[in-house]
Amino acid sequence: MRGIRAAMAALVLAGAMLGTVTGTAGAAPAEGSRAAAACPTGWGSGAKGGGAMGADHLEDIRTGRHDCYDRIVFDVPGGGRIDYNVEYVDRFYADPSGQYIPVAGGAILDIRVGAWSYDLEAGVPTYPGKVGKPLPTVNISGYSTFRDTRFGGTFEGQTQVAVGVRARLPFRVIQLEDRVVVDVAHSWTS
Repeated sequence: MRGIRAAMAALVLAGAMLGTVTGTAGAAPAEGSRAAAACPTGWGSGAKGGGAMGADHLEDIRTGRHDCYDRIVFDVPGGGRIDYNVEYVDRFYADPSGQYIPVAGGAILDIRVGAWSYDLEAGVPTYPGKVGKPLPTVNISGYSTFRDTRFGGTFEGQTQVAVGVRARLPFRVIQLEDRVVVDVAHSWTS
């Protein structure tokens, strides 16, 4: 009987030690030894659009850096699902004036979001962009993919923005309640 108890104790101890080793192997890497991110691929670089009704006013444009992509977000509080069209263009022209606006980078994304950048009734801007100028609420220094931003203006309920990127890279558009998100990958294969 003592032999069986001793064998059981040894098995329990061995199992506990195995659990500790297994738990440590799955732990996050230590600071400074960052593991390579598994990046999605297959987004493509063709034009992407999505229709919706009920957009309101653009209130903010913000950006973020991620392991696999750079992100730009258009915030339209109260807008519901927002209409959008995103595509690469050779040159950026403000709609409807046709004014050419230079954009730095190896490729240019023309982004149109179905929301006004000013309040028609009050006659005041809801987003402080100036046609042809960099986006005032965005700082893209140190980004892997983004090189430049330009405000194209608002016409007939659509706000137009250009994002200069390093090269013509794959991108995706995510349409959420109250915002449109555009992610541009750092490379074609990650």
